[in-house]
Amino acid sequence: MPPELPARMGEWVIGTEPGTVLCCIGLGSCIGLALIDRRTRMAGLAHVMLPEAPASTGTRPSQPDKFADHAVPNLIAAMIERGSARHRLEAVLVGGAQMFRSEPSRPGLSSRDIGARNEAAVREQLGKARIPVRAAATGGGKGRSMRVHVPAGEVVYKEAAGLPITLLEADADTLRMAA
Repeated sequence: MPPELPARMGEWVIGTEPGTVLCCIGLGSCIGLALIDRRTRMAGLAHVMLPEAPASTGTRPSQPDKFADHAVPNLIAAMIERGSARHRLEAVLVGGAQMFRSEPSRPGLSSRDIGARNEAAVREQLGKARIPVRAAATGGGKGRSMRVHVPAGEVVYKEAAGLPITLLEADADTLRMAA
């Protein structure tokens, strides 16, 4: 069985070794953000818990990568530092479920629908970085887990009590080069 590198809540991981699998387990309202660079055969995975860090008090949050406004740019920077290029990155999102019923009193995003707010915040950060979202399995009311296979860039997710579903196919050229 290939080695798994888990991205726990508020963390991110980067994989470069063939056969490595990056994973986020138990994504409810959290967003699992995979960034893939097929040319360098590198992938990163962040487990984003909240849309943004509290208003600045002049100090850095104790766990900044649990917030989309820190985790997304930090993961991008770490991948670039390891040899990726921003223009080659592709994003895949999983999670963002509404785990608890909101009050239907307000149209749009309820302050209680943290899953939708997380997704919107991650997409906003990706938009600022000009990184396209290639695929997403978000929303709904069920938790999910995701796995990113390095170096092929294949992304598979599974809903609670469901079967695995391939969200982003492996790159055939990358698979040939890795063999």
